[in-house]
Amino acid sequence: MRPLSLKEVENLAEVNNPNLKAIASQVDQAQSNLRVQLATWYPTLAITANGFPNYTGGQQAANDINTLTAFDGTPTFTNRWNMTSTLVARWEVINPRRIPQVSQARDQFEKAKNQYLIALRELRLQASQAYFKVQLADEKVRIGQQSVGASMISLRDAKARLQAGVATRLEVLQAETQFGRDEELLSVSLRDQSIARRDLARLLNLPQNITPTAKEPLRIIGVWMPSLQESIIAAFTFREELDNILLDVSASNSQANSSLASVQPFMTLVNSLLTTRYTGNQSVLGGLDLPGTVGYAVENSIGLNFNWSLFDGGAARAQYRQYKQKAEENAFNFSKTRDELRLQVEQSFYRLITSNRNILTTSKEVFTAREALRLARLRFQAGVTTQREVVEQQRDLTQAEIRYADAMSGYNDFLAELRRRTGLDLVAQCRGPALSAIKPALTDTETVPVPPSALLPACAVAPQATSRSNPGSSG
Repeated sequence: MRPLSLKEVENLAEVNNPNLKAIASQVDQAQSNLRVQLATWYPTLAITANGFPNYTGGQQAANDINTLTAFDGTPTFTNRWNMTSTLVARWEVINPRRIPQVSQARDQFEKAKNQYLIALRELRLQASQAYFKVQLADEKVRIGQQSVGASMISLRDAKARLQAGVATRLEVLQAETQFGRDEELLSVSLRDQSIARRDLARLLNLPQNITPTAKEPLRIIGVWMPSLQESIIAAFTFREELDNILLDVSASNSQANSSLASVQPFMTLVNSLLTTRYTGNQSVLGGLDLPGTVGYAVENSIGLNFNWSLFDGGAARAQYRQYKQKAEENAFNFSKTRDELRLQVEQSFYRLITSNRNILTTSKEVFTAREALRLARLRFQAGVTTQREVVEQQRDLTQAEIRYADAMSGYNDFLAELRRRTGLDLVAQCRGPALSAIKPALTDTETVPVPPSALLPACAVAPQATSRSNPGSSG
């Protein structure tokens, strides 16, 4: 078990999440692509070596057809080493595609960075909501344990009154029924707690032998300070989704300009330096042992290459219109996305207000249900009421505490959503409760231990429940 705070969960998610690492790799890829396009502004230099070195050897004999002389048996011999290399420098003086391609690569790089910020903020939202689920599950486990303890006290009192002859068997059965309901609630809460913890571990990419737990109990994390209009304006200003659409418009315009470059002139400056060095004889008559010939040659050429496609059947112009229409489509998507962002902020804001009201009403409900249960127990102990009233009041208190916990968890969820939707972090932290230095006395339900119950197979329990559901069969 590893207790974690909300801040630690957000940091671990940012460091360990594999999906965020993959998006960071996409940013690096876009940056590398931008460097590739920027390299087109620089000249290129290449060296080529053909036969480095190259050896030629052999002999040749042939008749002279023009003089009709017979072959005299004297061939020619060749024995030569040759080395040739070429150094070529190229610089595109005029390239209409260069500026649009660099602009498009820059837009893609900026979009990749925005995608990383979007993924990071979305991951923080998911981590916060997963943490709130763990806190809610812990709170429900506490409520379940408290309910089981209260049911144990009610069952003990009912059995004691039955033995004293002042209660009936029906009251004991009612207490046992409520005890079974509370055990079911605790079992479901423990299941939800385990699932919530493992879901948080999956999001944080933790090792299999580590289970995260909530270091902090479920509480209100703060109050949203900006108004609705300020939240909407902040969403329009800070949301990267709108910036990405504008980058898509710019990228489409760059692609349109690049498509027109196919029917525009290109000019390239080329300089070629050719060097050759050789050693040996070539075409020597009679195989004479002559001294080897040594020589070299250097040749340099410089010039301009010009290329202009005068007619392509209108393909470039049609492709230009296609990308311009794509840019117009992205402009329409900008308005659509802006309306969606406004709706998201409004929904989260109104839900936050509703959750705030639910916290107020459910807290009152918890207080009144707790007081009603206390009075019902006093009335039951005084013999002026039945066990059923105690059971009903106990059930009402459990449901009220669950609704109060759901309201607090929902409030925190919508507060985290507003932080994500607007990009703001203007949350006023709640003051901690003033706790006394003296530990308060525990109630009866808090001191009752909840013993673990054995888990029987379902097939072994089903026949028992079936036989109990038909009491008339034994008569």
